[in-house]
Amino acid sequence: MPAPEVSAEAIAARLAAAGLTTRVEEHARHTSIEAEVPESLPAEIWREALEVVAQADRFGLLATSLGGRTLWAAVHKAVPATGDVRGPGRQR
Repeated sequence: MPAPEVSAEAIAARLAAAGLTTRVEEHARHTSIEAEVPESLPAEIWREALEVVAQADRFGLLATSLGGRTLWAAVHKAVPATGDVRGPGRQR
């Protein structure tokens, strides 16, 4: 499985290659990718876009009452491994 940063970049690149304008934002625990979806999008582009965002940890479509649609995906960042996952005060 590719690193989270590589996955997020690949998703954004494939959405852009499909003709969608993308935005990528880094957050503390995830990277978000958003793409504005035009009103008339051919079915084959919809299929490609859904196939692409399905590779993310979470994805969805935000539709507003004004007709705007934003396809989004979130890729969780890797959590650093530690020796004690139980936390302080939880040791035997």
